[in-house]
Amino acid sequence: MVRVLDILFSGLALIFLLPLSVPIMLILKITGEHYIFYSQKRIGKGKIEFGMLKFATMLKDSPNLPGGLYTEKNDPRLLPLGKFLRKTKINELPQLMNILVGQMSFVGYRPTVKEHFDGYPAHSQEILAESRPGLTGIGSIIFRDEEEILQNYADKKSFHQNIIAPYKAALECWYADHATLLNYFKLIILTVIAVVKPDSSTWKTWFTDLPPVPEELKPYI
Repeated sequence: MVRVLDILFSGLALIFLLPLSVPIMLILKITGEHYIFYSQKRIGKGKIEFGMLKFATMLKDSPNLPGGLYTEKNDPRLLPLGKFLRKTKINELPQLMNILVGQMSFVGYRPTVKEHFDGYPAHSQEILAESRPGLTGIGSIIFRDEEEILQNYADKKSFHQNIIAPYKAALECWYADHATLLNYFKLIILTVIAVVKPDSSTWKTWFTDLPPVPEELKPYI
């Protein structure tokens, strides 16, 4: 049933969002480095890598430039339209195509690069490998300001791998164990709320049995 909904919703969304997508593609084509889409290898179902699509927001060689996989608040690698696309999450829209072909679902664990996935506990990796990653999910909603959190730490990689990644993995596994049709729709609604009102904490009242927040993250979550 979820797969049918994924196909239906992604197909309709791609058509409905054309008036928004086309101008963005034209602007990206004539600005920055003149490319529209960015495909990054992410870990999907069965631990198989796939190319997750986004609208281009950073320089092509960003992973090899200072900062690597971690993005600063006003990262100098951002393209002219990049900050706006990332802030509004519009840069994620091309993943509707990943959903349509079956590499992703609307709701699931957020697909990560191999380096970050390898940072998840082994038992979490096995649980997540059994399902499709999602355009959104409980981890994405709670960590929608992950870049802001990381600004508080000089060693971003260490804080991410030792604090954020384990908790995010616990959240993603929670959804894998509670992947009902009701939660599917609740998380889609919560995603819309989070985009419209980024400081919303509605998820705290909708999901009261989530894994406890680590002490290090309580000031931010």
